[in-house]
Amino acid sequence: MRKKKQIPDLHYLYEASVQGVETDLDFAARVFKNKRGRKPTDLREDFCGTAALACEWVRRSPKHRAWGIDIDRPTLDWGLEHNVSQLGPKAGPLKLLCADVMKVKTPPPDLVMALNFSYCIFKTREQLRCYFKKAYTTLNADGLFIVDLYGGTEAIEAKLEPRDVEAFTAADGTKVPAFEYIWDQAEYNVINHHVVNHIHFKVPGIRKIKKAFTYDWRLWTLPEIQELLIEAGFKSAEVYLHDWDKDGESDDIYRRRTNYENALGWVAYIVGIK
Repeated sequence: MRKKKQIPDLHYLYEASVQGVETDLDFAARVFKNKRGRKPTDLREDFCGTAALACEWVRRSPKHRAWGIDIDRPTLDWGLEHNVSQLGPKAGPLKLLCADVMKVKTPPPDLVMALNFSYCIFKTREQLRCYFKKAYTTLNADGLFIVDLYGGTEAIEAKLEPRDVEAFTAADGTKVPAFEYIWDQAEYNVINHHVVNHIHFKVPGIRKIKKAFTYDWRLWTLPEIQELLIEAGFKSAEVYLHDWDKDGESDDIYRRRTNYENALGWVAYIVGIK
């Protein structure tokens, strides 16, 4: 009897589809050096999930320390087993905490990062302002707070956006076959900007994995994020956006912008500066 193919662990698929930790950390290190004239050493990753970002930060330098915060214990445990374990002796400067980002305390880092739009779980101005204040008080005196945001003409449309992901070997040696990642913008409420998005996966020879992850967010706007960062105490809030390559895709080079023509879709970093 032919052995039934096993579905790859969803966390491998998620990391390969959604995260770009090298781009994120290159950006953070560049902006911090430009603003502060020194290299950052300590990073806190809020809503860290599998802690891929924090792990990569610690891997980059023996001088780096990191804290990863997430409220979901099983996801953190997966990160410990499959990501942190691969650091070996380098894992010492990395601490993962199963806690609410609004309540937990850590030593003050140079960088607090909340990426993959995770902070959009906060749906009111008061809730989001409180979280931004928490980030402000968590940072050291010259720290930077970095979040990202998506938008564009198609960001408010109900649509399916498929993308092929090539086969790869994960850091722990697991071989993951090629698969299709599908971003599903299922609901958008024009009154309050509440959205429901799903991630589906389709693994050839296995099956489609529907609603592998679901997100119930408020889709904030760039001026709202900037205004709330200032209200939370930050001296300034800067927006960084990418250009486009010859195929019409993001070139992943983020520059500070004060004016930007709208597009079908874009992703921005917003940097809160103390």
